[in-house]
Amino acid sequence: MPPNCILGIETSCDETAAAMVAADRTILSSAIASQMDTHAQYGGVVPELASREHLRAIVPVVRESMVLAGAGWESICAVAATVGPGLVGSLLVGLTYAKSISIVRGIPLIGVNHLEGHIQAVLLEARMARAPLDFPIVALVASGGHTHLFAMPNAGHYDLLGKTRDDAAGEAYDKVAKLLGFGYPGGPVLDALAPFGDADALPLTRAKMKGNALDFSFSGVKTAMLRWVQSKQLEGEIVARRALVKLHPRPTLEQWLSVTPQTTLDAVASFQQLVVEELMKRLKEAVHECGARAAVVAGGVACNAGLRRAATSSLVGCPVWFTTPGFSTDNAAMIAAAAWPRFERGEWDDLGLRAQANLRLA
Repeated sequence: MPPNCILGIETSCDETAAAMVAADRTILSSAIASQMDTHAQYGGVVPELASREHLRAIVPVVRESMVLAGAGWESICAVAATVGPGLVGSLLVGLTYAKSISIVRGIPLIGVNHLEGHIQAVLLEARMARAPLDFPIVALVASGGHTHLFAMPNAGHYDLLGKTRDDAAGEAYDKVAKLLGFGYPGGPVLDALAPFGDADALPLTRAKMKGNALDFSFSGVKTAMLRWVQSKQLEGEIVARRALVKLHPRPTLEQWLSVTPQTTLDAVASFQQLVVEELMKRLKEAVHECGARAAVVAGGVACNAGLRRAATSSLVGCPVWFTTPGFSTDNAAMIAAAAWPRFERGEWDDLGLRAQANLRLA
């Protein structure tokens, strides 16, 4: 049987991932080694540590993806790797390994934009569900490092509509969670606690910006949360939550609730409501502006339950598609899927391909 799989490699931040995706876009395997526990003690991703962990994990993860797919090297027709945006040291690990495979196996090398990978993850799952999306499409990519809005008039074409001017949405979640003593990563914790609070209890001012109305800003709400914490006597409960994390690295929801008073739950709910409303407001405006027939929400923040509840067709103005939670966060299946159209067009890269920390999609 001729080679019919692309090996995808993703190392843009703190997850080492490899996956095998067949020509018909079937995901044959997806293996991920998370560095969450390594970085949690520092309250965020430490770039140097991330690079070292990628070096330790890259070979075993690629091997695992091949074993899970039941495929050998002879089944691989190309190797694809994330080239940016991301932490340059982390990107270099995956890209260098992909180049080595390309040289040794004599197969094409394809560099993939990380943001395109997230968008392609949604399109891939829609295709697998036999419900391919109709163009034009508006795509919101929201994660710890990115918050971008793109228009897709047709497959493979992207126009930037708006982006964050400061913090990414996921970054704001993690910083506010750290401020309140919930540890890292804190976004999922705030999302889980938000339903227990009154989202209208804490008035938070929305960003007012000149220029592009589709741009985002989350530094203001982060600062507002900081001022709120400073105005309250929260030292005792913050110490209690930090102690809980040391005792139980991954506390249960019940344990978090036991050390979080109602006033703090209200603040968390108010913060989440503002962030979700800001994301949905711009997504809705972009859909209307572009006459989009579908909207996709991708990236780690797409796992947010509050965001998923808010993103209804009636609110946005067209069907809204999310990836499943397992493919919302960084993974390599999305990289391999994004590489297939380029492979089929013969758009391959040479060994001069460079990792670019600030690579743009449009």
